[in-house]
Amino acid sequence: MRDIFKASCHCGAVKFNVKLTDGFNTIRRCDCSLCRMRGAVAVSADLKDISFTQGQEKLIEYSFNTKTAKHYFCSTCGIYTHHQRRSNPTQYGVNVACLEGVSPFDFAEVPVLNGRSHPADSKSGALIAGYLRFTATDE
Repeated sequence: MRDIFKASCHCGAVKFNVKLTDGFNTIRRCDCSLCRMRGAVAVSADLKDISFTQGQEKLIEYSFNTKTAKHYFCSTCGIYTHHQRRSNPTQYGVNVACLEGVSPFDFAEVPVLNGRSHPADSKSGALIAGYLRFTATDE
């Protein structure tokens, strides 16, 4: 596995390099109101381990509720690239679909975290709400 991934939004206006904290061992989805609608699969990276090579000024930020998490989207194509995590503000969650050579469909099973009852609110830690499974059909 590569230590550093090249990444970009759909249109290529935003490009960045990212080092994942623990490879794909942090892969997850979330069932909070925003993540349910966004539908992305994310992995973790420390704040210091993401560097923009192009288009950082093209990113727009969206925050809601406690305003702790900061979600970033390309202002040209609208793709969610990453967010500063509410459950761990020293890390980003990075959209795996933005990583070069990686697809969310590369993972047969992805844990879905219970974001509707956020761990920061309940102090119970991240709880698994379920699993998202992908089974490819034979072509």
